[in-house]
Amino acid sequence: MIVSATEVYVSSASIWEAAIKVGIGKLDVDLDELAAEIKRSGFKELPITARHAAMVKNLPEVHRDPFDRILVAQALAEPLRFVTCVGILKGYPALADVI
Repeated sequence: MIVSATEVYVSSASIWEAAIKVGIGKLDVDLDELAAEIKRSGFKELPITARHAAMVKNLPEVHRDPFDRILVAQALAEPLRFVTCVGILKGYPALADVI
C-alpha cells in the first residue's frame, strides 16, 4: 500500500505482480475480483508513470525486486508513504513503513 494523509493507493505494479504469480501458479486469486474489491474498498489506483520508472535509477541497491523498487520509486516521486511487510525495505527508512 502507498498512503497519503487522506488516501490509500494500490499501485498498478501490485496487480501486475499478482497477475504474473497467478500465471505461474504461485497465487490463486481472481484478478478481476481483486481489482473490483480494491475499487469497492475506496482505494485509489496509482498508475506507473515514466517519472516513476525513471526514479528507479536513483534508488540504492537495498533490494533488487523490481516490483518493490517501482513501489518505492512511486512513493518517493509522489511523495507518499510505502507501507509493507517486506523487512528488507527498512533500508529505505525515509519512506517505507514496515509492519
